Amino acid sequence: MLAAPPARFPIETLTVEGNHVYTKEQILSAAGLKIGQLAGKEEFEAARDRLVATGAFETVGYRFAPAGARKGYAASFQVTEAEPVLPVRFERLGVPEKELAEYLRGKDPLFGPRMAGTKQALARYTNWIQEYVTAHGGKDKIIAKVMPLKGEQLEVVFRPERTEPAIAEITFEGNSVLPASALQNAISEVAVGSPYSEERFRQLLDGAVRPLYDARGRIRVSFPKVTVSNAADVEGLAVKVTVNEGPSYDLGEVRLEGAPDFSPASLLKTAKIATGDIANFDDVSQGIERIKKVLRQQGYMRCDIQVVRHIDDRKKTVDLVLRVEEGPQFLFGKLMVEGLDLNAEAAIRKLWTIKEGDPFKAGYPDFFLNRVRQDNIFDNLGKTRSEAKVNEKTQTVDVTLYFEGGAPAKKKEEPSPF
Repeated sequence: MLAAPPARFPIETLTVEGNHVYTKEQILSAAGLKIGQLAGKEEFEAARDRLVATGAFETVGYRFAPAGARKGYAASFQVTEAEPVLPVRFERLGVPEKELAEYLRGKDPLFGPRMAGTKQALARYTNWIQEYVTAHGGKDKIIAKVMPLKGEQLEVVFRPERTEPAIAEITFEGNSVLPASALQNAISEVAVGSPYSEERFRQLLDGAVRPLYDARGRIRVSFPKVTVSNAADVEGLAVKVTVNEGPSYDLGEVRLEGAPDFSPASLLKTAKIATGDIANFDDVSQGIERIKKVLRQQGYMRCDIQVVRHIDDRKKTVDLVLRVEEGPQFLFGKLMVEGLDLNAEAAIRKLWTIKEGDPFKAGYPDFFLNRVRQDNIFDNLGKTRSEAKVNEKTQTVDVTLYFEGGAPAKKKEEPSPF
């Protein structure tokens, strides 16, 4: 007797959960499923495999069940996007970048100015770029490199494999506010040893050197001239940078926009950004982090703050607008405790102060464990750690506390909440 064919019904709804970088439309296009299409387990498995093959996701799951009228499926994909997601740059490929980008977008709906930095994703894009370059007369082998951009930031660079002269030494002229050694140290960390191209080198200057001047009010600093020659004593290139440090600017008004659930005056007070003196953008960055900490303490874990500068070249001042994007508010879900007996677990739950449904306080789990250790709540306490599981769909956070060893000590003072 022949086995019954698998049940296949029209797809009535398609949703995506857990995505941040890629849109629902991009993910569903890459999955290859559409509303109205007949589908069953085989089709959903194939769609999942297509998403996994992109290299853009750490995990991909799916669900499908009868829709409301039970004449089709309500389906969803659950994804965890791979990290890191890095900016993409093309270098010396010999083809128009706009046309190459359109070609890649046709190959992969997930293509954009940023991509997953996984080996799988890099290999796929390298092969497609190689095909395109070769078809347009290119002879070079194309490779992908993950390279430093600024600070700890990285980028993906697609370029020919052929060896280009590398930067061996960098010098500066025209600087007086900052010593050459400080400038050289900042740029050398990201530039020395890398192949030279003026476009990329100027990006590195903006990422590594410009912030040093921003911290001293020299916000109009420029690098009008970059010259390159063969290094005298070592193999490679000697790069000389001419610096125009520009005048010093003072920090004028600082204004905050957004964050309707918070008092702008209170947040600015928390930021402690001093106005009326030399504009120091290191201090501004630290102030922004203090504001973010306040927001995260109320569950706004995805908050972001954009800085908009309004420069008055006549008065030599710069006003700032801090545009706050709160993002969703995450609430505390459940507390799990691993590694303790029932009595010790009960003691921990009694001390834990966040209730289910309260705004989740980012950083509280580690703070809590530190206080447990400092206050000697347990004897012979071993290693501890916390794990926060974020549910983007429900906007909740479950926390697991892990303990090694430890038995309740004699009566101790309880840890104080935030």
